[in-house]
Amino acid sequence: GDRSMFARRNGRVYECVLIDLNTQRDFCDPDGALPVSNIVRLLPALRDVIEWTRRNNVPIISSIESHRRWEVPRNGCPALYCIDGTAGQRKIDFTLFPNRICVEVDNTLAVPGDLFKDCQQVIFRKRTDDLLANPKADRFLTELAVQEFVIFGNGVENAVKAVTLGLLARNKRVTVVFDACGFWDLGTADLALRQIAAKGAEISCLNDLLHRTLERRRRYATDEFHYGSGSGNGNGNDNGHASKTKTSCSSDSDWAI
Repeated sequence: GDRSMFARRNGRVYECVLIDLNTQRDFCDPDGALPVSNIVRLLPALRDVIEWTRRNNVPIISSIESHRRWEVPRNGCPALYCIDGTAGQRKIDFTLFPNRICVEVDNTLAVPGDLFKDCQQVIFRKRTDDLLANPKADRFLTELAVQEFVIFGNGVENAVKAVTLGLLARNKRVTVVFDACGFWDLGTADLALRQIAAKGAEISCLNDLLHRTLERRRRYATDEFHYGSGSGNGNGNDNGHASKTKTSCSSDSDWAI
């Protein structure tokens, strides 16, 4: 079917692809706009997951919660978070890989299928809880030939639950690393995990992931480059016109998202 056609075009079936949800300062910094409740335990766990990903050269898809200043706070939150262009919207530094691509939102389905050919990390913005509400992310994740998606990040009650259920509905195998996920309310998070497990997701722990060994199929270059907006900062300063040439980024701190 379509998936096998994509696999032939892309030339590989990935054993494992990680999905890194909303590991941003507003959620992962005690001084952020909406820090998760388990932040003290979460940060070391996130570091361990990222280190395992680097060591095993595993492709990773990251989402960035992205809101406009004029939006009304949702989900009962007292204030808006992850506002475009703010420090709180930035990903925490250690979750950024040298070889990365930022695919900007433009409400079209046009997205190259071979983004992992040269880049280890593919970054998508999302305006809602569900990453798959981004048409480009939906198409990329749906068509990607992968044996298993492994999910971590923020938060269990919304983004983790939404993308897990969406991928399961698309007949994907999904594992959630529960102790590498942030949450705001323990009871609601526990219910969400039970719901996604009932739908077929595997709930795993960090220790299981860290002791897992994958076949190493690709070694990514360590040069930094960014594909997307011409300015290379992902803030839309290029007025929405994406550059089709790869442009270098001098450091992770220049990644203003």
